[in-house]
Amino acid sequence: MVNEGSVPLLVSFPHAGTEIPASIAARMSAAARAVPDTDWHLPRLYEFARAIGASTLQPRFSRYVIDLNRPPDDASLYPGLATTGLCPLDTFAGDPLYRPGQAPGPDEIADRRELYWEPYHAMLANELDRMRERHGIALLLDAHSIASRVPRLFDGQLPDFNLGTHDGRSCALNMQAELLRALQQHPEYTHVVDGRFKGGYITRHYGRPADRFHAFQVELTQRTYMDETPPFAYRPDLAQSVRPVLDALIRAALDWAWNET
Repeated sequence: MVNEGSVPLLVSFPHAGTEIPASIAARMSAAARAVPDTDWHLPRLYEFARAIGASTLQPRFSRYVIDLNRPPDDASLYPGLATTGLCPLDTFAGDPLYRPGQAPGPDEIADRRELYWEPYHAMLANELDRMRERHGIALLLDAHSIASRVPRLFDGQLPDFNLGTHDGRSCALNMQAELLRALQQHPEYTHVVDGRFKGGYITRHYGRPADRFHAFQVELTQRTYMDETPPFAYRPDLAQSVRPVLDALIRAALDWAWNET
């Protein structure tokens, strides 16, 4: 669902959904039905962005149904590295999502793409087009979160803020510099630009600076605002501390955009 705002910024939460249709859940493992790899509580954490005037886009369904941040042809975003696909078959920890013989085949994957993936991307594209038509520019913040330690995906502990710009291709380089400057003003949190997470399909596909579409991904470690173990509780005390950094990123992006228009 799109909540239309008044400034040229859309915050997308492609992995915040938790629902799984009953017909799919019946074939899944107990580990899958707990949806542990959800980007928990992100819309709540970013509630302040709507007060600034940002648009938001949030799905209902879990990334286990279909991953909205993967290419429709399921091409790997990180060749040679561990990752999950368009219709994932296992959790980040490597646990199977489906009972034996129950994984979706090509026809079911095509159906899920039509039912869930295409409508989300149509809404995303339409909102970006609306913003560019109104403001002359459109910004996309693709918001994500992840446990700070996921041995299957990366070594050691992830920095708190992982800013992805597809190696500087999804947004203007001077905008990337402003975002980095905002992070540097908060040394209490660690950060990296285009490290392990450079931006997924959404950032790479919709970030077209030459057409005045500028996209960046923020992969936030969950330890900055919640408990990383079940039941994955939201921590208002932690969220209160990290939210000003998110606010600074958004305001830096918007200040840059206003100077460009």
